[in-house]
Amino acid sequence: MRVPGLILADAALMAQIRRDASLEQVANAACLPGIVKASLAMPDIHQGYGLPVGGVVATDAESGVVSPGGVGYDINCGVRLLRTNLNAAEVQPRLRQVVDALHQAIPAGVGSRGRVKLSPADARRLVETGARWALERGFGDPDDLARIESNGCLAGADADAVSPKAFERGKSQLGTLGSGNHFVEIQVVDEIYDERGARILGLFPDQVTVMIHTGSRGLGHQVCTDYLRRLEGALRRFGISLPDRQLACAPLDSPEATEYLGAMNAAANFAFANRQCLAHISREVFARAFSLPPSGLGMSLVYDVAHNIAKTEEHDVDGRRRRLVVHRKGATRAFPPHHGELVEAYRGLGQPVLIPGDMGRYSYVLVGTEGAMRETFGSTCHGAGRLMSRTAAVKAARGRQIWRELEAKGILARSTGRDALEEEMPEAYKDVREVVEVVERFGISKRVARLRPMGVIKG
Repeated sequence: MRVPGLILADAALMAQIRRDASLEQVANAACLPGIVKASLAMPDIHQGYGLPVGGVVATDAESGVVSPGGVGYDINCGVRLLRTNLNAAEVQPRLRQVVDALHQAIPAGVGSRGRVKLSPADARRLVETGARWALERGFGDPDDLARIESNGCLAGADADAVSPKAFERGKSQLGTLGSGNHFVEIQVVDEIYDERGARILGLFPDQVTVMIHTGSRGLGHQVCTDYLRRLEGALRRFGISLPDRQLACAPLDSPEATEYLGAMNAAANFAFANRQCLAHISREVFARAFSLPPSGLGMSLVYDVAHNIAKTEEHDVDGRRRRLVVHRKGATRAFPPHHGELVEAYRGLGQPVLIPGDMGRYSYVLVGTEGAMRETFGSTCHGAGRLMSRTAAVKAARGRQIWRELEAKGILARSTGRDALEEEMPEAYKDVREVVEVVERFGISKRVARLRPMGVIKG
């Protein structure tokens, strides 16, 4: 280990974390060439491929490496939150109608295909321009870009670095949800912790919101697959020895690293465009259900935040300003007020942090802090974190009807995959409240509001 491993957790969460190999993965990541300060893990950590989900690793931008396993397969899997002017009482009588309409309108599940068809030229343009591509084709409001991390487009995307197979997998998946933990959820604001922050974000008690969680679909998965294979085969040539080949990496000054980052940025832009399309479809569903345009419903974007990404940033390390490549796998930025990379709308507040929980409890809206910049390279958690594998969850749910259990709590759930609800049942996840309390106590993000689910669409 070139640096220590640091886990942000309390005793109860550490007992859960020790159930899998995630601590060993934190230690393995501490062996990456050029890593600085520490191999970090957020309290939602669980075992992943190479770097654990919830891991944060920063390497020196000149002497360090980039690792596809430190980013993950679902590049720019992220979260988008829409606000409305509706309250729960106004939505409840039409909730079933809206949930069913969302389920019908949004393709979900493994291999789902969307209504947006991409020509080869479209696909290349999309991965280089991100959410703007979707806006130019009528998906959403131009004001949306001002409330998306990096304005919905990562510079340096290189369509030539994306393989034909990756483009083939992605060409029919724009505007689709996918499977696993991805969802569209209708929520209600049931707790406000920071009145000023909530006011700036446009949130109020009993307000109905829509949260969207998905990423770059098959295109991003294939990008990761392609470059893991390529970099693993080149480790000996680079003279790099690692305790786990799943962390295969390339020096940042190598052609392999340049091409991976170009392809990763392209996949991230696909994800931004994908969530832009899904938000537009969600707005259309609400507009039809309430016979009002989205503007009449006050249906606007709060924020869109990315995780599973590597970004070049400047941070203070040991009293010196350094350029770093920060890998956040299952972790999200938590930049403080007045940071130069914040969108203008939230410059005085700090970056909004969107933390989904499981579909039976709650999600949170937080904001970033100076503490995060000092301690975690401006990073915080990204969700609740799994307690059970999907196989174990399906086994534990045998003989139960998860949709009925959720409906008994007032939550309508719809899914496409045969075991989707069983794999994602609430008990399969840590209690996100405990995760959020840890990051707040540690000072790396601050709670603004809690959101309770009313209806959910799963793949």
